[in-house]
Amino acid sequence: MPTTSRLVRCTIGASIVLLAGSGCASGGGSGQSTDGGTPVKTNATIRTTVGDVRGIPGSRPGVRAYLGIPYAAPPVGERRWRPPAAPIAWTNVRSAEQFGPSCIQGPNTPFGPWTSEFLLLGPTSENCLYLNVWTASRSKERRPVLVYVYGGGFSSGSGDVPVYDGAPLAEKGLVVVNMNYRVGALGFLAHPELTAETGVSGNYGLLDQVAALEWVQQNIAAFGGDPRRVMVAGQSAGAMSVYLLTASPMAKGLFQRAAIESGPGGLAAMGVTTGRGVARPRADAERDGVKYAAAVGAKNLAELRRLPASKFVGGGAGVRFGPVVDGRFLAENPAETFAAGRQNDVPTIEGLNADEGSASPTYGRATAQQLKDQIAQRYGERATQFFAVYPVATDEEARRAQIESSRDAGVAGVVQLLSERAKTSRTPAYGYYFDHAIPWPEKPQFGAFIRRRCRTSSARWTS
Repeated sequence: MPTTSRLVRCTIGASIVLLAGSGCASGGGSGQSTDGGTPVKTNATIRTTVGDVRGIPGSRPGVRAYLGIPYAAPPVGERRWRPPAAPIAWTNVRSAEQFGPSCIQGPNTPFGPWTSEFLLLGPTSENCLYLNVWTASRSKERRPVLVYVYGGGFSSGSGDVPVYDGAPLAEKGLVVVNMNYRVGALGFLAHPELTAETGVSGNYGLLDQVAALEWVQQNIAAFGGDPRRVMVAGQSAGAMSVYLLTASPMAKGLFQRAAIESGPGGLAAMGVTTGRGVARPRADAERDGVKYAAAVGAKNLAELRRLPASKFVGGGAGVRFGPVVDGRFLAENPAETFAAGRQNDVPTIEGLNADEGSASPTYGRATAQQLKDQIAQRYGERATQFFAVYPVATDEEARRAQIESSRDAGVAGVVQLLSERAKTSRTPAYGYYFDHAIPWPEKPQFGAFIRRRCRTSSARWTS
């Protein structure tokens, strides 16, 4: 249960730096050693386990960026719909001066609150398993590491998105990493023939995330990072990924902190009420996989692998791809993992934005009669309890009730998730609630949809 409930206003950057940099395994809260050594040249060559890379100056003074580093072999040909393989070694110094291609996905078109700075920059390709590193460490430092997992509904996203530039947090003392991972059908197709090949199918995008975390463990010290102080963080689908990583036996020992931003519980008003609904049973996903294969014109797995990657952009047969309980990455539903105390038990921060649903054109626009009908259908006899808390006598009251009940559902979802976690966890958890509206006078309807500043609860959920 929460032991305190004080609210304080803070920036997301400060929150991440404080939690990621908190003392763990070595060093102090700042992540900087007392003898940091000498400054490192901005174009310094770094040796990784498979070859040397040369970076470029980052967008902030003193920060070096190493972009487009392969962390796995290209998942093409017979490697399509298989776990990521080890990266192919190279002999000469590899230029890490530009991002690698993003994974196959739909068009890069601004919509709603997602303006161009929230969208991928470069081309897409099936050969997309690259990561990026930002660091300002000195020669002898071992700074805390932040590994960021992008959102996008498991159907889009990229490490080259402008707002994911790791230089500002690197300037504050972190080593920042993000990665591309497979999305859509290429990242999450489950199919009986795939299961027959290896015993499991689905979750290839999540296996990519594990491979990137393994790369961090093997290589981040060369970039001035401490592999014993790794925080994995993500937003939306990235937050669900982080939640699942804390439940996956494959990710054990790969990170020591977790940040779940707008994930299960926090998205309760949009149907993601608990951790139980984040991953589907594999059998259900396999049935959808068979329907999808037929929709794209493939009779079997061999034909699916021969199709061009562009064929897998968008849906087919109404199938939406995402995580499954595959028996490998997830041995069971993650809610069962937490209930049994089998999770990767690390300090966790989780929360939501006040206006998560504002991208929907119906957010805060229901009339009094429309909302009465919706609530009666949803809650039945308990609808009167809802109306006692959220009056809807007028259209204006209905607008406020729709928004406030949505916010409250997210807060309650986070509290429930963290309280359930506390029953078996030995590490603390923290909840937050961001309520600072986007500084966008032309689009006031989006409110606090995107993180700028926050109200962060110092409440701790412990066993």
